[in-house]
Amino acid sequence: MEVLLLKVPSFKFSSPICCCSISTRSSSYVKFGIRRFSSVSVSASSTVNEAVTEPSLAAPSLGHTTRPHFPILHQEVNGKKLVYLDNAATSQKPAIVLKTLQSYYEEYNSNVHRGIHFLSAKATDEYESARRKIATFINASETREIVFTRNATEAINLVAYSWGLSNLKRDDEIILTVAEHHSAIVPWQLLAEKVGAVLKFVNLNQDEVPDIDKLQELLSRKTKLVVVHHVSNVLASVLPIRDIANWAHDVGAKVLVDACQSVPHMPVDVQSLNVDFLVASSHKMCGPTGIGFLYGKIDLLSSMPPFLGGGEMISDVFLDHSTYAEPPSRFEAGTPAIGEAIGLGAAIDYLSGIGMQTIHDYEVDLGRYLYERLLSVPNIRIYGPNPLEKIERVALCSFNVENIQATDLATLLDQLHGVAIRSGHHCAQPLHRFLGVNASARASLYFYNTKEDVDNFIQALKDTINFFK
Repeated sequence: MEVLLLKVPSFKFSSPICCCSISTRSSSYVKFGIRRFSSVSVSASSTVNEAVTEPSLAAPSLGHTTRPHFPILHQEVNGKKLVYLDNAATSQKPAIVLKTLQSYYEEYNSNVHRGIHFLSAKATDEYESARRKIATFINASETREIVFTRNATEAINLVAYSWGLSNLKRDDEIILTVAEHHSAIVPWQLLAEKVGAVLKFVNLNQDEVPDIDKLQELLSRKTKLVVVHHVSNVLASVLPIRDIANWAHDVGAKVLVDACQSVPHMPVDVQSLNVDFLVASSHKMCGPTGIGFLYGKIDLLSSMPPFLGGGEMISDVFLDHSTYAEPPSRFEAGTPAIGEAIGLGAAIDYLSGIGMQTIHDYEVDLGRYLYERLLSVPNIRIYGPNPLEKIERVALCSFNVENIQATDLATLLDQLHGVAIRSGHHCAQPLHRFLGVNASARASLYFYNTKEDVDNFIQALKDTINFFK
């Protein structure tokens, strides 16, 4: 494989980060069904960015500068250079995160909080260090406000079954929007069935954004909880969380925010937003799968009963009763995902080294470019607000092309062009029903994407549409 040698300037990180680059050693093909997969060996000590193919006198973009840190991006899929645009589903992992996981299992694998030997002490230090990094990253007032969970879904269920069962009763109201992820709807449906609470949903306005004026109108003394996303994983819209929190608190309600699509992409300050609960997931922010976190104000967490019972979450166990640990241990029963938590800490170091405002600014520009390029595609329908009308929108686009199924588009983009997007309802069936469609295609960007990725995607999309014609 021919590779353009391009020296990529480095940028400073506030935390130690492995600035790995890409080396092309060999290319091998493996047949699997109808797919042809070409893997490219990656070295953390080499200096070639195989993916950069356009020389430029201008300073390289954030995407070009960071791409060498992500080994997975430097490969071919079905004989084409991989263009990964499925970041709203999961992000790729920089080499430093992979190295951190390997280091844990090779050098100090041990259970936490339960041993005095060196390995256990080292694992405990790194595990709790990751908790401190999360607290700093979202500006929690103290580390005890961060609870490790398997993912954001479990974090929402924790709130539902611990806080919800203890505080909600018949005819209490929970306000949500039709644009919520299933994980932010189903737990509250289950809870409402148990206690007789009432769910109320806010529809979209003319800009295809949840109608915040209507949400404010629905608030009353019956409202006990408001559950909203920060950023929609379908519409790309951004909600004014601080305003919503203030309105909710005025009527005595609590606020839970699904921040899975915001924490990886922009600065999030829970104290400034004044939310009561916030959830996020590691795998969408360059960290490992299998771990997420719940932020909760410490006074609320301290008042909540355990979610799961077992080891670690107890203070004392007797034959006829048990007493429970203080938060966050109260909500972390059993052996946790230790390596994954430490890997998440490494991901936060990496993101902080770049700077979340830097990431956000770059993605706003890249997202606008994606939207504008999609407008050049005939018979396309893009969902959500128009960023050209100065309405805030993040770097993803869900869309449909007239008379072509979204899954057919995504399949051929992958098989013929090596472009990875997502198709389906994106765990947002109520929203798709509101929009009058069963499914949509979605291209979602991260800071390691480039305008060349967008251009390649648009050309592949046009070719795919012509194929169907």
